[in-house]
Amino acid sequence: MPTPDLRQRITDLAQELHPAAVSNRRYLHQHPELSFEERETQAYIAGQLDELKIPYRKIADTGLLAEISGGKGAGPVIALRADIDALPILEANTTDYTSQNKGVMHACGHDVHTASLLSTAGILASVKDHFSGSVRLLFQPGEEKLPGGATLMIKDGALEKPAPAGIFGQHVHPPLAAGKVGFRPGIYMASTDELYLTVTGRGGHGAMPHNAVDPIVITAQIITAIQQLISRNTDPTLPAVITFGRIESDGGATNVIPNAVRLQGTLRTLDEAWRKELHLRMDKLVTGIAAAMGGQAELTIAHGYPFLKNDEKLTHWAMQEARHFLGEEQVVELPIRMTGEDFAFYTHHLPACFYRLGVGRPGEAERPVHTDTFDVDEACLQTGGGLMAWLAVRSLVV
Repeated sequence: MPTPDLRQRITDLAQELHPAAVSNRRYLHQHPELSFEERETQAYIAGQLDELKIPYRKIADTGLLAEISGGKGAGPVIALRADIDALPILEANTTDYTSQNKGVMHACGHDVHTASLLSTAGILASVKDHFSGSVRLLFQPGEEKLPGGATLMIKDGALEKPAPAGIFGQHVHPPLAAGKVGFRPGIYMASTDELYLTVTGRGGHGAMPHNAVDPIVITAQIITAIQQLISRNTDPTLPAVITFGRIESDGGATNVIPNAVRLQGTLRTLDEAWRKELHLRMDKLVTGIAAAMGGQAELTIAHGYPFLKNDEKLTHWAMQEARHFLGEEQVVELPIRMTGEDFAFYTHHLPACFYRLGVGRPGEAERPVHTDTFDVDEACLQTGGGLMAWLAVRSLVV
């Protein structure tokens, strides 16, 4: 059992390393890189690990895997993960650490995740004589893009030799104030599939639709009908979403019926069996409607991330430890959400806990993730680095 002195030591180290964490976060924010292109980010992280004298190796091409061995001998392995990629967004903020890579921005907080894990690494390196076993740090590329960097990390052995007893990940959460964290035991986030649909008809003059096969009208019928897979075929107690976010035609004008319409969308649910069934039903529905109206439809489904399930026992334990480390009032339980995360792949391999890190500034309007004005209260870095270190140490100290 860790002593109260160790808890205080980790708290003090998180505070001591906070300026470095802020510096790391701002550097990373200024130099964002897209998924699977994170070579400068990889080199920067490697340099920070070199300064801490923590051994590491490259993994998943642009990722890193580091290991901190405890000073008390053999024991289990606990894994900690941070994602390192950015998004194709032109930043609108005017801070002195605004992105210098035009059109690329850390709008999902991965700079915070990475800086926090580097702070955790510094804390663990300082207290390694207090635990047995080891802590494995996963700096993972490509969370924002299929097939998801987690799949490549797993393929390259991140969860082997030996397999970790558990894995923790954290993600920024603007609705929560900095200093707070949120947890959800059990199923937490949705599976995510990408939908690509092409509806083909026969173009013609808009004033003579009887001489054409209008793919826009067919598309309208498909969009309406496909929603009934949710409203009338899905168990009302099972969350599921089908959304088409982009529609464009091949040609067409105010008086021209185009030859084809292309759609892009997403399918999300919390049940793998129903996910597979929806794939089959969608394909049958779109091809049937198009054929009945004289056209054709081709649906391509890019299989994305599975649903994310937090291990019940591990997550309840982590919540209790967070309350002990941060204070009862700083820990909240969160609702299920239909967003997706490739951390989900880890959760289907071993006990896992993915929790939320508050980054909001009290009294200010929320700055949502995936927007061009996203930013954080950097006090969150002290919480992020300290709590993850505490969870790791607490897992390895008997």
